[in-house]
Amino acid sequence: MKKKAISGIAAAAAILWLLTAPRPSAKEALPLPPSSVTEAEGCTVIMVGKEASSDGSTMATHTADCGSCDWTWRHVPAANHKPSEKRKIYHISQYKTWSPSEGLKWDLYKKSFGGLEIPEVPHTYAYHHGMFGYINENQVAIGESTIGTRRKMVNSTPSAGLDLTMLTLLAMERSRTAREAIRIMGSLAEKYGYGFHDDGEMLAVHDPNEIWVFEIMPVGALWVPQSGKPGAVWCAQRVPDDHVCVCPNESRIGEIDLNDPDYFMASSNAVTYAVENGYYDPKAGKPFNWKRAYSPAEGSAVSSKGRRARMWRFFDIVAPSRNFSPETPNMDFPFSVKPDGKLSLQDVMALTRDKCEGTDFDPVKGIRGGPFKNPNYYKGTRLISVANVEYTTLTQCRGWLPAPVGGIVWLSFGPQDTSCYMPFYAGATDMPKSFSVGDHFVFNRDSARWAFDYVDFHVQAAYSLAINDVKEAQARHESDVVSRIPEIDGQAQALYAKKPADAAKFLTGFCLNNAQNVVDAWWKLGDSLLVKYNHLAFYNSEKRAVERGKTAPPPWWQKAVEAYDILMEPESKKRGE
Repeated sequence: MKKKAISGIAAAAAILWLLTAPRPSAKEALPLPPSSVTEAEGCTVIMVGKEASSDGSTMATHTADCGSCDWTWRHVPAANHKPSEKRKIYHISQYKTWSPSEGLKWDLYKKSFGGLEIPEVPHTYAYHHGMFGYINENQVAIGESTIGTRRKMVNSTPSAGLDLTMLTLLAMERSRTAREAIRIMGSLAEKYGYGFHDDGEMLAVHDPNEIWVFEIMPVGALWVPQSGKPGAVWCAQRVPDDHVCVCPNESRIGEIDLNDPDYFMASSNAVTYAVENGYYDPKAGKPFNWKRAYSPAEGSAVSSKGRRARMWRFFDIVAPSRNFSPETPNMDFPFSVKPDGKLSLQDVMALTRDKCEGTDFDPVKGIRGGPFKNPNYYKGTRLISVANVEYTTLTQCRGWLPAPVGGIVWLSFGPQDTSCYMPFYAGATDMPKSFSVGDHFVFNRDSARWAFDYVDFHVQAAYSLAINDVKEAQARHESDVVSRIPEIDGQAQALYAKKPADAAKFLTGFCLNNAQNVVDAWWKLGDSLLVKYNHLAFYNSEKRAVERGKTAPPPWWQKAVEAYDILMEPESKKRGE
């Protein structure tokens, strides 16, 4: 007994130190790029080349993780335009929302017209978008991650005509390939200026054949169009076809070879701007390194105590044979790597749900997760799967099919671990009405997103138990639709050969019907979890019995509480006074 008591007090002392010891500020604990990168960021982009995937598709993900941003989606149809027509350019913040009583974001953002109009193109393509443009009818797709840049480079003045969201919409409207999308965004940003709401950003831009990392930065608040200089600095590097790559809010492009246009593209000032501003000295005898010049981010998974663990975790999962150390500085990781095995669609879905399980950075290691091993309690690490997610996208481009059939954006609302991926073909001509409405601050049963938040909320109370109910639902609905995709592809391809409009109608019907089934299932799942784990008990509906033992906190938790209580007793009580 005495030995156990000492052990318990020692454990509690360690707990108390962790809770009360002086801790470094966020900036001290996590060496961030010298920019406006915030604590909320967890946008992890996973990229898979066509020869690294099990089916020959290219894939990219995006985690929209603001926690309070707009989550609504819509479809924009193709359109023809007159020769004299102009395209109005709006400033669209990734983060700004309006109350539902005022209207929808994708109507109200038009109040932010900055006065810039550019020549319209004769024809604009159809596409799906949420916070950004994600996939168009040509199978050009995008994923996003904020990477930050040097403070001196930020340009939030009106001279920056374009911000990131607007660039992605223009890319969707105008591009037929990933390379074309990059050139369009880069040239427009150079001509009209980039920044305003945004600074250093990375986009995964892909089509059925290639996947690229595109990084873009402003060039400072003093830039004006009349200067004749580019209003942005950007660079793009192609991921080798048999490789995978990741961007966890950190610049990924290192040394560049602009004499190799098959793998690199860049603005004319990609190197000269760094030289002019003292970010790179060509006389130092070292090759130019893009990320070290414009967005240096020092630290490793270990040195940051898990705040920068996503880079290491990704490479550790996809290429364990490389035995990457978590002490490896993130800036020293390779741009991309050949995975030990080819990745399937469902492998990538699983990657988006990873929470560093079984590693030193596991958020439920020790007592971090509480009695029900909840990975959302401990905030000391940064994970691929995070709790404050608006939605996650997995864009998939498949070159063996007609573009409207080959392109799919798989969409899951809310945290990845409690949500469900739903497919939307590039050729679908509508999105569910329930996807176009909703707000964090007003509960709305007409909003699809709230169905997934409803489930997520009820999982939190008894996570280690309730998450199994969610996994069963995910396996049922995701596996079913993934297994049906080849059949849907075949039917759509046959219809497309005869009449493309019939294929579009068929795909739209399939996507809307599947989404409705999933949303309905998640509302029912939320109701079931509320009943099943009500009062932190276990209500067995079949037996009509309350089985409290199943949800009882484990003995180690009770002992930790008792030890902590002893440690916190006033000194007078400990002395028996």
